[in-house]
Amino acid sequence: MAHRRDHRSPDGMTEKCGVVGVSLAGRDAARPLYYSLYALQHRGQESAGIVTHDGFQQHSRVEMGLVGDVFDADDLDQLNGPTGIGHVRYPTSGGVNTCCAQPFSVSFKSGSLGLAHNGNLVNAAEIRSELEALGHAFTSNGDTEVIAHDLARNLLEEDLVRAVKRTMGRIHGSYALTIMHDDAVLGVRDPQGNRPLCIGELDDGYVLASESAAIDTLDGTLVRDVRPGELIVLAPDGSGFDSYQLLDRDDTAHCFFEHVYFARPDSVIDDSLVYDVRRDLGGELWAETGIETDVVMPVPDSGRSFASGYAEAANADGADVEFAEGLMKNRYVGRTFIMPTQDERERAVRLKLNPIKSTVEGKTVTIIDDSIVRGTTSTQLVDLIREAGAEEVHVRIGAPPIVAPCYMGIDMASRDELIAADKSTEEIREMVEADSLAYLSIDAIADVLDRSHGDLCLGCVTGEYPYDIDGERTDREVSRPAVGSGSAPADD
Repeated sequence: MAHRRDHRSPDGMTEKCGVVGVSLAGRDAARPLYYSLYALQHRGQESAGIVTHDGFQQHSRVEMGLVGDVFDADDLDQLNGPTGIGHVRYPTSGGVNTCCAQPFSVSFKSGSLGLAHNGNLVNAAEIRSELEALGHAFTSNGDTEVIAHDLARNLLEEDLVRAVKRTMGRIHGSYALTIMHDDAVLGVRDPQGNRPLCIGELDDGYVLASESAAIDTLDGTLVRDVRPGELIVLAPDGSGFDSYQLLDRDDTAHCFFEHVYFARPDSVIDDSLVYDVRRDLGGELWAETGIETDVVMPVPDSGRSFASGYAEAANADGADVEFAEGLMKNRYVGRTFIMPTQDERERAVRLKLNPIKSTVEGKTVTIIDDSIVRGTTSTQLVDLIREAGAEEVHVRIGAPPIVAPCYMGIDMASRDELIAADKSTEEIREMVEADSLAYLSIDAIADVLDRSHGDLCLGCVTGEYPYDIDGERTDREVSRPAVGSGSAPADD
């Protein structure tokens, strides 16, 4: 069972890492990797790393901090070679330290190996114990190193494709991987497609990335999503790629929160533009729970697309609703979890968001957000809007209530901290002191994504998970053996 972190924001989830891999013809990969990681910075802000290969040896720089702080021009100049992988990290467990920063690199008899991971394994502890019994020594407590060691061992006995397939058959959980074996760059997506991964074409090569926005940054063209259970091997000279469908599953478990919250609005994930999905979800939110108020306003930034779709649908139905920005975000305030006391954390919310008084004074207001996790931020926001002179404050949420933790690689609160785990919508409304509160239904999520419930990972909103986890229910008819609570903490 995945362990949980203590240093989180008071209300909300944290992005869960981004991976990238590049293979080019005739130029170094370091700068394209650097730009790609910048495009994926929203997925992780604790550490950043790049590993390249020049055809003879591996070069690496992995440090704590934002992309712009970790790398300067001299660093990039020393990362030689036309192939490489990169990673930005926001850890789901354990302390923030360099040993778990990625890409993880290891040298062994069959060459060098680098690995970047987005996701969470639920059986990492079992595999770690087996490898330790075989003499493998680990330097971190995360599951990424477990994957690297298992793959390195398999590469001693198998060719590249067979080695990856054997490792994929052993690891259970969510993973999108970019791997570099010597100068070959690979991309792997778990057989249920829980974490996103796509492939793009450049003028002089190919790129793998967690989101298509990274491909856009390089002036590339999105080719397609990596399919669940698929291995992509980029040609070292940037001339193309090979595809191997290594594992097949009858069902998928796409994370719907990628569309609701985590991904950039300009990214295409599993054939859907995130911005369009969020606007459509906002329209469904109006259809299911709409209330006519003078103003509809988003909680920046992720609530903006929902609010736009909600207001458009309301006006199409004959309501007279103004879509307006009512909260100004201070982008220079750090994450609120670093504040040592609850009073300081609450003050940090006011530092981050300030109401635009002319938007709300004397008006009835609907504020649109992507989720309510603990309720702290929502309570503060309702209070802010009332203090600015709003006559009524209604809250609409573009996702179902979060009632259970995530074990698939998203940093989410425990049940004890989740406000919806043991409280009704009306009880939550009273706690946040809104005039009304409503959530989007699970059916609306599935309809907009054009998928059945069984094709989505809905564990955090149903309490039923796509893998057997000790003490939890599964939503799969055919499930794997339950994994005990000793699993290694995810570090990606």
